[in-house]
Amino acid sequence: MSSPLASAAGPIALVAGLVFAAVDVARLLATDRSLDRIEMMRQTPFQVTNALYWVVFIGLVLALVSVYFRFAGRTGRLGAVGFCFALVGTLDMAGNMWFDGFAAPWIADVAPGAILAGGSGMLAIGGLSSYVLFALGWIVFGITGWRARMFPAWAGVAFIVAGFLGYNAGLPPYGIPIGLAMAALGWWIVRTGGRTAAQSPRPA
Repeated sequence: MSSPLASAAGPIALVAGLVFAAVDVARLLATDRSLDRIEMMRQTPFQVTNALYWVVFIGLVLALVSVYFRFAGRTGRLGAVGFCFALVGTLDMAGNMWFDGFAAPWIADVAPGAILAGGSGMLAIGGLSSYVLFALGWIVFGITGWRARMFPAWAGVAFIVAGFLGYNAGLPPYGIPIGLAMAALGWWIVRTGGRTAAQSPRPA
């Protein structure tokens, strides 16, 4: 598919993946587990890095879209299925991370008891959906992207492993693998133009 995003898929994926992983490293460093949960959530480094984590989810979505646009013409329905799974899961988790980055610090100030009470009801359902769909989305993307010959087998395995670990991506450092997998895919595209993958898709 010819588009500016498709043409720049390699650099976009490389940069977005590296920045995603770097922000999750920063979140890990900013998490002071010597403090109780509410006090930790009130620390400026913790709040800033959590807010940035939502920002880099935007980059991850753009990388996913650009990679799919790059290869959509030869991946068929199977590639489209994997793309949709990963997109839905990433958007769901991004909403969860927006809440953690922007709403949770305010709640910790005005109603800390709500944080300590934990999630229940619809909040618990929404939170669980983001973890499950994020993990499932990238696992399916890894499998279908490899089967549809969007990328080599090693990239498929990287996304599958990152998806399994990504079930806990709301907590550092479990977001790092998906960032590194996307960065590695971007580097492969930059180096090869994606030409080492088979040129014709398997039947969907």
